[in-house]
Amino acid sequence: MIWTAVVLAATMAAAESTAPPASADEAIHSGIAAFKTKKFARAEAEFARAVEADPGSAAAHYYLGYTIYKRVEPKRPFHPDKQKAASEFAKAYELDPSFQPQWGGGGRASGKTKAVARSEK
Repeated sequence: MIWTAVVLAATMAAAESTAPPASADEAIHSGIAAFKTKKFARAEAEFARAVEADPGSAAAHYYLGYTIYKRVEPKRPFHPDKQKAASEFAKAYELDPSFQPQWGGGGRASGKTKAVARSEK
């Protein structure tokens, strides 16, 4: 019985990891929802999927970096993952120096800047 549960869980995890990435916006929305409920591991996975789906998304890189930072923040001041977070922040602002995170509402959860949103109209 326990063995069946372990095999089923492993199969489901493998299926999730091989699933094609959702759109970056979908993954960002899911990540923000998970982050708001302090499910940082799930949020990190969603933001990583967003980066995979759109490596040029400043929002995806920023939210991934912030989530990594929040996950390791309580541990110790010089946790090695803090460098990963810093790298993601740097990439976000390299891609879009005027990026401003939007944590919900306003229809801009993807973190698009006003200029980008206007140019898409």
